[in-house]
Amino acid sequence: MNIYIVEGSNSGPVNGRLAKAELVLAANSLNFKVVDNAASADTIISVGDGNISDKSVIGKKVYVVNDLNEIFADPKKILNEAQSKATVYQQSANSAAVATSNNGQKRIVAVTACPTGVAHTFMAAEAIEEEAKKRGWWCKVETRGSVGVGNELTPEEVASADLVIVACDIDVDLSKFAGKKMYRTKTGPALKKTAQELDRAFEEATIYQPTSSASTTKSSNEKKGVYQHLLTGVSYMLPMVVAGGLIIALSFAFGEFKDVLNDQGVLVKTLVGEPHLAQIGGLAFSLMVPLLAGYIAYSIADRPGLAPGLVGGLLAVSTGAGFLGGIIIGYFAGYLAMLIIKYLPLPKTLEALKPILIVPLLATLATGLVMQFIVGTPIAWLMTALTGWLKSMGTGNAIILGTLLGGMMCTDMGGPINKVAYAFGTTLISEHIYAPMAAVMAGGMVPPLAMGLATLIARKKFAKAEQESGKASLALGLCFISEGAIPFAARDPLRVIPCCIIGGAITGGMAMAFGSILQTPHGGLFVLAIPGVVEPVGGYLLSIAVGSVIAGVAYALIKKPEAQTSELVSA
Repeated sequence: MNIYIVEGSNSGPVNGRLAKAELVLAANSLNFKVVDNAASADTIISVGDGNISDKSVIGKKVYVVNDLNEIFADPKKILNEAQSKATVYQQSANSAAVATSNNGQKRIVAVTACPTGVAHTFMAAEAIEEEAKKRGWWCKVETRGSVGVGNELTPEEVASADLVIVACDIDVDLSKFAGKKMYRTKTGPALKKTAQELDRAFEEATIYQPTSSASTTKSSNEKKGVYQHLLTGVSYMLPMVVAGGLIIALSFAFGEFKDVLNDQGVLVKTLVGEPHLAQIGGLAFSLMVPLLAGYIAYSIADRPGLAPGLVGGLLAVSTGAGFLGGIIIGYFAGYLAMLIIKYLPLPKTLEALKPILIVPLLATLATGLVMQFIVGTPIAWLMTALTGWLKSMGTGNAIILGTLLGGMMCTDMGGPINKVAYAFGTTLISEHIYAPMAAVMAGGMVPPLAMGLATLIARKKFAKAEQESGKASLALGLCFISEGAIPFAARDPLRVIPCCIIGGAITGGMAMAFGSILQTPHGGLFVLAIPGVVEPVGGYLLSIAVGSVIAGVAYALIKKPEAQTSELVSA
């Protein structure tokens, strides 16, 4: 039997795909063939509520599985039932592209994206889908995470949607939503105030119209702040920082075996001989500032800003202006490109050349000259002074800086203050200054670890759902995902946030006092698997443990029992 599986569910991007994968495995064991289109299928299985956007299923036998737990419990049973219980799928003549089980049902699609593409992206997606499900709406959310596009929206789903919600902290391509009603927000409000955001979405949405082909500047309702441009640049720079730092650390690890393994072959020589891995990591590091500058400019002026931003970033490296120079020249290149696009008059016959020839040429030339003759020298001097101060810091200054960074990481858990501290630690890695990043990551791990610990210490004060969240929070904390503490902070902010700030500040200060260094901006405790990434390991782990225990115990002591917390929230 030929089976075609479609995702008609609004239960979340993860659950739908897991259920589909379970059915595929079961089908293989039953010798059923899973096909990739409805036309060649004998039976179609809809994973979810039966709202199918694929027009090709009309007139075919479809079996709808509303409860995904049934699939996880016994996928073979579902496949066997599909043969006998599938019914012909009908679509009303006046429905647009998707049949709905209930007349007048609202349909929304959404896109989520955060700077790191790890936590807020997927947590905001789940929050939107859960709230839409409560209201009886059809909903699908596309995630633009660190691994690319997930749960991708089809043209049919976009066309049939009543509203598009864009919950993004960084610049993303929205061209496929042209002509649709769109509401713009951030991942934070979408996650913490989901109901209010969905209410506002239908009230404040406006028709999204990309600019004409001759111009790539953002429309007025898409204007973003200076801070968001920086986050866009940081988000594109992060993979290079992680790759470069870990490759350099690997070169150190293999170097320890040089005497034992040298002259044992080409591969071994590459790993432990001359610093080949270190060279690769160094080249990755050399691209960090150009990427930062390039994508800041890209966030401001779209594609025409990319070339001048990248060139300006390369010049920032060559002149010694470092990441500060890269940030400044990235903004300069982006706004210059945007001004040229808006205010340089050209004949209509030449307008098409503006984004691909005229703007990159003029903006790149001007950016290069400004970097070399105006910005480069003073910023290089400032970077030298900053680098010298950070490297020569006494213990007292180091503790103050670490305390500040650790506390900032716990203030809003993935929000603007958190991201400022994170960007500071990350960009310093490009200058081979690794101590601030150790305080940043250690401090950022405290909130989720502390909340998980609190649910274990004062178990009776937490509801069953919060106890389960505590287990997940511990796992997220080990991975350096501060957002794991958000459910607790949203429910009891006046107690959770101060406890986390105190714990994070202590952790950051201790990390700097121990002289801890960290050569990669992500990975949590799992980066300890590579020798040399974290030093000293003992002091670093002790810092995290002390801060987490202090914050967790403090919250466990001052937390009110669940009934009282519920009354406070409802009030």
